[in-house]
Amino acid sequence: MVEVWLPYGKTEVCARIPARNFLGAIEVREKPGVSSPRAEIERTLKEPLGTKPLGETVKRGNKVAIVVGDETSPAPSFMMVPPILDELSLAGVRDDDVTVIFACGANRPVEPGEMEKLVGGEVLKRVATVSHNPGSEDQAYLGKTSLGTEVYVNRSFAEADVRILTGAVALHPFAGYGGGREGVLPGVSGARTVQSTRRRCLDPGAEVGVLEGNPVHQDMVEAAKLARVDFALNVVTNSRREVVGAFAGDLEQVFREGVKLVDEMYKVSVERRAEIVVVSPGGDPLDDSLCHAVQGVDHALNAVKKGGVVVLVAECSGGYGPEVFYDWTAKFKGLKDMERELKRRFASEGHTTYRLMRALQKVRIILVSVMPDYYAVNTFNLRTARAVNDALREAFDLAGKKAKVWTMPQGSFTLPTVQASK
Repeated sequence: MVEVWLPYGKTEVCARIPARNFLGAIEVREKPGVSSPRAEIERTLKEPLGTKPLGETVKRGNKVAIVVGDETSPAPSFMMVPPILDELSLAGVRDDDVTVIFACGANRPVEPGEMEKLVGGEVLKRVATVSHNPGSEDQAYLGKTSLGTEVYVNRSFAEADVRILTGAVALHPFAGYGGGREGVLPGVSGARTVQSTRRRCLDPGAEVGVLEGNPVHQDMVEAAKLARVDFALNVVTNSRREVVGAFAGDLEQVFREGVKLVDEMYKVSVERRAEIVVVSPGGDPLDDSLCHAVQGVDHALNAVKKGGVVVLVAECSGGYGPEVFYDWTAKFKGLKDMERELKRRFASEGHTTYRLMRALQKVRIILVSVMPDYYAVNTFNLRTARAVNDALREAFDLAGKKAKVWTMPQGSFTLPTVQASK
């Protein structure tokens, strides 16, 4: 018998799997955080990829816009913005000529009280800040992408002499990866532009970890080119939110280097799919709700056979999560209905609901959590078990006593890639 410990909330649970059935644990190859994130960021600002150093990109009198993420972004903006401001100051750019724009995409604007947490109090004292409002009518029109998306962006961003993007490269459920061009679209784009691009989340190729042939990625890249971004600073973080690497310079080169590092850590090659995958999103806060835990299911689908079983080990101390996630499940009973609504009015929680329902078309899902069965079974159509080994017994009943098993202890970060499906 093989014992595998899986994160569960703020603790761990032990799955006991017969050795003859166990294929192994699909583990990430995480790198430790750099000893000094500030020094790493300062280094890359002075040694950029594919362009001049930031200090040579700007000149005295330039109006500069710096785009940073909102609270949903994994980017540590409070570490990234001060070195940028220092470089600008050394080049003769006055703080009065710099504006930090909080990129909200289709999310709500950042409240004044949240800004200090995101960028730090010293930044707020030095420069002006603007929270992008995607619903504003005062947008600048930049042109149209080859896919027909009309690109409207924040006017303060468009009218700046120098435009700088910051962000973090990470896996994304339908854009392939976040970061890079994401600072423009959805970051500082108008609501109709964001909606036009995000409705392509259902198109072929719009998948996690995929860039080639991904229409969402293509639209984002073309929008960023229309925006004429002058400089970018992106980081890659590990699961502990520590900075592993920083890249600055040309937007496309920065993004590509970030993707390489993400793949190195989180894309894991496996030789075959299994009949059963036992996946933990990675513990708290990644499993604090069913809505958050769906990302672990998404990734587990890459390692399980069609018709197989996914055992989702997620505490779900906050239940199912946002009301929108529940409402979509209750309102739309079929995937076709959800697809029509996503194309009409994209909602991120609605898309998460869609991904869960789509997964249930491919596999059986047994949820190990503290969430009441009423919701898990009656609303979300999941099977349930109170202990992981109870779930495993049921999984073997469904898949057969000879079923092979993978485990994924960090499912929200781990993206299996199968070399040969058997």
